[in-house]
Parts: sequence; structure tokens; C-alpha cells
Amino acid sequence: MTEKRTVLYNEHTKLGASFTDFGGWQMPLKYSSELAEHHAVRNSAGLFDLSHMGEVWVTGPETAAFLDYALVGKISAMAVGKAKYSLICTEDGGIIDDLITYRRPAADTAGDGTDRFLVVPNAGNADVVAAALAERAAGFNVRVDDASAATSLIAVQGPRAQELLLRLVPAAQHGLVTELKYYAAVEVPFLVGGAGKELLLARTGYTGEDGFEIFVANDDAPALWQALAAIAEDGELTPAGLASRDSLRLEAGMPLYGNELSLQGDPFAAGLGPVVALSKEGDFVGKSALAAKKEAGAGSTGGRRLVGLKGLGRRAGRAHYSVLKDGKTVGEVTSGQPSPTLGYPIAMAYVDVEFTQAGTVLDIDLRGKAEPFVVVDLPFYKRST
Repeated sequence: MTEKRTVLYNEHTKLGASFTDFGGWQMPLKYSSELAEHHAVRNSAGLFDLSHMGEVWVTGPETAAFLDYALVGKISAMAVGKAKYSLICTEDGGIIDDLITYRRPAADTAGDGTDRFLVVPNAGNADVVAAALAERAAGFNVRVDDASAATSLIAVQGPRAQELLLRLVPAAQHGLVTELKYYAAVEVPFLVGGAGKELLLARTGYTGEDGFEIFVANDDAPALWQALAAIAEDGELTPAGLASRDSLRLEAGMPLYGNELSLQGDPFAAGLGPVVALSKEGDFVGKSALAAKKEAGAGSTGGRRLVGLKGLGRRAGRAHYSVLKDGKTVGEVTSGQPSPTLGYPIAMAYVDVEFTQAGTVLDIDLRGKAEPFVVVDLPFYKRST
């Protein structure tokens, strides 16, 4: 398989990035120190290339009804300008992907008030999600356009993210940024390459900090990256790779597809039951199976549930390590590492429901040695403001 590179690959190379394969893409793992990049996001701001993510536009008079059918959430209830976290599932309730959907203003050029939604799947699942949406669109008056190959995504995450972005926005439009709520998006004119570029700015992220994600055409992405880097003083904005992105999202208790989420899992075990709108009118893909799983007590009275584990020692558990109670296997770690912010090991794991009460002491089998951990509520880290 030919490796894919984002249009910012040369920018990363110039910065001395170490690369890794992620979902078939060559992505920067780190530029210097993943710990320094992690702390930069927590204390100032980090600059991320997320252009491996997918972007699928769904338009047409029946788009809201279609997405209610294709996804597990009630997408039609979203207000224009808002975003919603949801899942796309199989008929048997397995998770194909978790994704964010943005509702954009209607396109009235055709005179039909055509609805527009932007669906953003994860990198390794982008093609699968686009194909599933196209297949599920049969019988609906909608159009599904996969714009992933033409679109880049750049994120600025951290407590100084807003302050930094405002330096690239005309003063008269600062309110578009400062008044933007969490899980909302707006078109903002950015000063890039000596001209104004109106780009879609979303107040979303995957780090547990305040931050923004900017959707930009591939041709304009290098100039935007360079402009963001140029407006920052030393130490204000640090390029950050996948290593720090993973430790940041783990501290924030955010699931990663392939670790916490999979076709073999289900939303209830993953703690995402509220995302599934079983009460919405009409059918949706996976509704019957998910209703049956909930009725059977998945993640509540039976099976396993995703929990947070705080290390009581210094050694960290890693993905696929067994979780023990009195020497018996009662679960499996999905993600784990030392927390740079908190100073102790943390992990997420699927554990038999009878051992998921906060305060329960369990062990993780660290290559033959039992290391004590305690069940804690997620997230591990929550920003103060």
C-alpha cells in the first residue's frame, strides 16, 4: 500500500519531525520531545496537523432525516452552526467509527433551502464511513461528497489558542472567535498570505483543552500553517505530534478508535449510551440491536464497561495488558501510560461490571508482576476554566 502524506509533510520535515504510520498516513509522531509538546498544549498552545482526518459533505432537502437514519444520534435536532459527537454503527450494533457532525447554514442557491452537514470521521475509517454513508443514502434525496482528499485540517489547542488565533483575524471579526461556543463552528476570515481567506473554524478538539480546528483547502494549508507559526512568539505555539496527542486525549478520557472503540464493542460498554438516541422517531441503522443490548444490560449489569484506572505505583499498564482481581483476569487495558500532567500512571480498560465502582482496587498484570491500580471516574484531567 502506498503511504499517504498530508500537504503539510514538507513543513513537518523542515521542523525535524519523526514520522509514524497512522491509518495509512505518514504523520509526525513528535518534533523533539513528546513530553515538551504535551506540556506546551497544557500550558500555552500546540499546533497540530490533522489533515489525515476525513471530511464528508452531505447535502440535500432530506439530509437531516438521512443522518438520523445513518447515525445513532438525533442529528436533526442540531441547530445551524452547532456540532455533535455521534457514532456510525453496523446493523448488529458494532461501532464503525465515532465522528463529529457539523450543521452548516442552508445553501439556497437552488431555491430549495438545501441542508448542509459536514461529517468528520477518523483517519483510518474515512473511506469506510464515506462508503457507508453513500450506501445508506439510497432512497433519500441527498448527495454524499467525500472531500477528504481536497481538505486539510489544522488544530490549535491550549489555553492560549484563542489569543493566538485572534492575531490572524481582522479586529472587526474578533467576535466570531471570542463568542464561538464549544462544539460550534463559524466561517471566519483569516489573514493568510497577505489576503483574507474565509475558513471554517470549529471550537472542538481532542486534548481536553480549549482549542480550535480549522478546515482549509489543501492549496491554502501550508500558508495557514506558516502564518500561525509566524504570529507566535517563542514558546507560545509549539508544533505537536501524535505522541502528545495520544497522551493528552488519554488524560482527557477521550476514546481512540481501535483502542476503546471497535466493531466488536458497543456504545453502552464504552460509556457512550447517551449518544445513542433510541427514542428518536423512525428507524436507524443498528437500532434494534442496540436496543436489545441496552435491554440486556450491556455495560450496566452485564459484560464489561470502560473505566479509568489510576496507578498506585510508578509502573504503567499498556494496551492489551490483563486487569486482575485477586489474581483472576477481570478485564483488559485499552490505553495506558504515565500521565505527564498528573505525575502518575493512568489507563483506560474494559472491566467486568461488578468491579467498576470508583475506589475499587485492581491490579494490572505488568509482564508477570501485579501492579495496583484504583478505579476512578473519567476524565483523569479536566481544565480549570
